[in-house]
Amino acid sequence: MALDGPAVASGAAGDPAVEALVVRARSGDLTAFNALVLRFQDGVYGLTLRMLGDSDSAEDATQDAFIRAWQRFETFRGGSFRAWLFTIAANRARDELRRRGRRPTSSLDEARDDPDRADIDPVDSGPTAHEILERSELKQALEAALRTLPDDWREIVVLADVQGLDYTEVAAVTGIPVGTVKSRLSRARGRLREVIRNSPELSEAAGRLTDRR
Repeated sequence: MALDGPAVASGAAGDPAVEALVVRARSGDLTAFNALVLRFQDGVYGLTLRMLGDSDSAEDATQDAFIRAWQRFETFRGGSFRAWLFTIAANRARDELRRRGRRPTSSLDEARDDPDRADIDPVDSGPTAHEILERSELKQALEAALRTLPDDWREIVVLADVQGLDYTEVAAVTGIPVGTVKSRLSRARGRLREVIRNSPELSEAAGRLTDRR
């Protein structure tokens, strides 16, 4: 399968190019499916890499996710193809974590994950993980910061801030309510800000990003 090549942007529901490829792929057109692979492979690999922590496992999970997507295309019922594909990839990464004897960790304060209490956490106005990741010289430092998060928080940050999924798509991928997604994302960003404040390199970069807003 075609797992090399440049990523192309966006794949949310409503993207005509993606929808056309999906229609063709569902009818058995492997060329169309390979075009979808080229469009989404970098995003899927980025998600599995940050969930699993090593490139070999991420490459295996990425390839397996696309193979499973091709084999199970009939289960796609419409909506966001990107969210459906990322769900397969995230499930594959969670399977690997369980195989290692590492269940995806739960948030340290799950009692606050009640969607009805999402207003406890303020709306974030600081730089997102993606904004800092764009600065290549800081990528390694931020990746280390992401690894300090519980597995479920890190997955949500990667989906929302790095891959650009909206709250509804993140909820679909993770299988948790939108209110819980917002709550966990807010707290994960807060944790990352703490790590950034304790890192002179990251703190300086965050300040520069904030000044440009």
